[in-house]
Amino acid sequence: MSDLRHVRTERLQLDVPTIDDLEPLHVVYADPRTWAHSPDHLHADERTTFVMLAGWLDGWERDGLGPWVVRSLDGGAFLGNAGRWLLAAGCWRGGWWNLGYAIAPDARRAGLATKAARPALAAARAVRPDTPLIARLLEHNSASKGVAERLGMTRVHRGPDEGNPDPAAIRLIYCDRDLTPEELTARLG
Repeated sequence: MSDLRHVRTERLQLDVPTIDDLEPLHVVYADPRTWAHSPDHLHADERTTFVMLAGWLDGWERDGLGPWVVRSLDGGAFLGNAGRWLLAAGCWRGGWWNLGYAIAPDARRAGLATKAARPALAAARAVRPDTPLIARLLEHNSASKGVAERLGMTRVHRGPDEGNPDPAAIRLIYCDRDLTPEELTARLG
């Protein structure tokens, strides 16, 4: 993977987002179907999506990697986003890579999230191989759980989702490697 800013797979084009991607990203993030597993995260206004996009672009500049926008190779249709961004965890050696994606609801069920996330794992390992790759998800989000498992990640935590308005919500954490109890505690914070 020489040019991480533009990656082509068998079916997808993955590119660093630009401000021109704001509107289609907002359409995905403002769709209640995108957030069926976590309605509190719905983007009610475009400003919320703009702040998210600005954070991704900062990550690309700072860390050399961030989420891509995902387009179909067949016609270039906007499908969503996928990728990794670096999160800090206290002072634990630079944090971890967090896997995230959102595929447009009408384009789901074709394995696109897994196909878009797989190169993100390879890219994160190329940029910072010693940094763990984490997927944080809610237990009832079976689609995200399936993506993490298809990517070869292992569940390293299951417990209450602190701060969630739903007191019954369970947080799962998947990782590409074993974590010490101290590392896991840092990631839960």
